[in-house]
Amino acid sequence: MKKTLVSALTTALVVGAASTTFAASNPFSDVPADHWAYDAVSQLAADGVIEGYGDSTFKGNRNITRYEMAQMVAKAMAKNTSGADKAMVDKLAAEFAEELNNLGVRVSNLEKHADMVKWTGEARYRYWSYRSHDAANKKTKENINQLQYRIFPTAEVNEHWKVKGRLTGSMNMDKDNEGNMKMTFVYAEGNYGNFNVKAGKMPFYSTNDEGLVMDDFFSGVQATAGKDLKVVLEAGRWNINDDANASVVAGAVQDTASYQGVQLNYEKGKLAGGVGYRHFSSDVFKTADRYKNHGDSDKANIWSVGGKYSFSKNVALMGSYAQNASADNYRKSGSVELDYKGASKANKGTWGAFAAYRHLGSNVSLMPTYDTAHANTGTVNAGTLNVKGWDFGVSYVPLKNTLTTVEYFNGKKFDNHNRKAETLYARVSYFF
Repeated sequence: MKKTLVSALTTALVVGAASTTFAASNPFSDVPADHWAYDAVSQLAADGVIEGYGDSTFKGNRNITRYEMAQMVAKAMAKNTSGADKAMVDKLAAEFAEELNNLGVRVSNLEKHADMVKWTGEARYRYWSYRSHDAANKKTKENINQLQYRIFPTAEVNEHWKVKGRLTGSMNMDKDNEGNMKMTFVYAEGNYGNFNVKAGKMPFYSTNDEGLVMDDFFSGVQATAGKDLKVVLEAGRWNINDDANASVVAGAVQDTASYQGVQLNYEKGKLAGGVGYRHFSSDVFKTADRYKNHGDSDKANIWSVGGKYSFSKNVALMGSYAQNASADNYRKSGSVELDYKGASKANKGTWGAFAAYRHLGSNVSLMPTYDTAHANTGTVNAGTLNVKGWDFGVSYVPLKNTLTTVEYFNGKKFDNHNRKAETLYARVSYFF
């Protein structure tokens, strides 16, 4: 179909010919300022309706294809014209309906596939300094400096299902090593209204007790049903020796535990709370520190309860308690925490603080969420659990998507010696 500059200018005029003021600079070397179509062509280019060629020419006398004309019509349609201009656009749209349809399909498919996979990430530096006393009452100190790079891909399968994962690279700055990169988790997640199901290796968090018992990952299946009141069923395998505390893993024969659990969680308005039961089976517990006074057991049966009340948008009080019915020692844990405000990584200048009292038994808090309680870095300090004391922390966002945190724990080990234990923790995270 033969369409010259006049045809292109028809579209230009339809677009509002571009607007009532022609002040756009000349983008094309072959359309001089004294050309009769200069104003229209310049404004059309400024509005994004035409792009010209890579050599900065318009080539107004060249024949254009129906596809090229359809592109201009599509961009004109996007301008939301009215009156006579709209009538002209509608006429052109009818003429190029087939090309517009094909163009729309291609564009829609491109946008759809571009949105199928989304990537987010975090680069962070973390520091721990553990201070305690040994059996001879000699003060000991262990420092850990860690860099991490975490990538979170999310792939959309269809309207109900997604696949989520995390790649984690870690290195120890003290040793200046090259670190390692591993797939921390990957799982499929399906959402059907008030029903959610996950399958694969996924985050393992004891929501009902706010992470007093568990904050790690496990391989298996999780199903959640309900709205305000939710029932959570979980079953699978948990690799205790991957990250857990030293008092549990020492001398383990079989470190992967079979796991089954159930939670009942409620959240509405200012009140939230829940109860949970978790059953683990592994030879690890036969060698755990003072797990049984007589004989041994490869079972852990852990009950926990927690609650939270928000007095306002800035102040909240939470408490949790857990007990391992199969252990004789270090079998109880508890936490009471007061939160003030909260740091939002997307909002520069926001901050938050907390003060808490914690009592952490290693045979029940298998992998607690508290940063001052364990390192979760591949190196383990045997004194970071079986402690009780005060925990304080402050977080601040100095720049958008930049989070800084400082925490300090001061307490005592509740073993036979009742020795002092301190932990200093700091973190800087960059989110993208």
